Amino acid sequence: MESVTILLAEDETLLLLDFEDALKEAGFMVLAVTSGKKAVEHLKAAESSIAGIVTDIRFAESPSGWDVTRIAREIDPEMPVVYISGDSAPDWASQGVPKSIMIEKPFVMSQMIVAISQLLNDRRAGAAALE
Repeated sequence: MESVTILLAEDETLLLLDFEDALKEAGFMVLAVTSGKKAVEHLKAAESSIAGIVTDIRFAESPSGWDVTRIAREIDPEMPVVYISGDSAPDWASQGVPKSIMIEKPFVMSQMIVAISQLLNDRRAGAAALE
């Protein structure tokens, strides 16, 4: 199985390190960033091989996680998206992108792994159905 790159955006360093470790232990390559701005830069990079996004919603400065994922979906309409947030879950229905998953902090790491894996598998199943 080829390694899959997940873009992880979280501005709390300790959480970022914990989430990054959990994703790596699950077999993912992780591109970890501490702001929405850096996340967008990676998404727009020509050589970007990002297969999915796990992002916080609220960063110290804009863009927000909502904005990051909208930009990601402009680049790749099927991009798997998992939101992680302590307080923005009520806004998910109006702000989140379709077919995304919201996980409220605090959560157990397996919830995040299962969520991104499920979205990646759904995408693969959809692509296989088109062949």
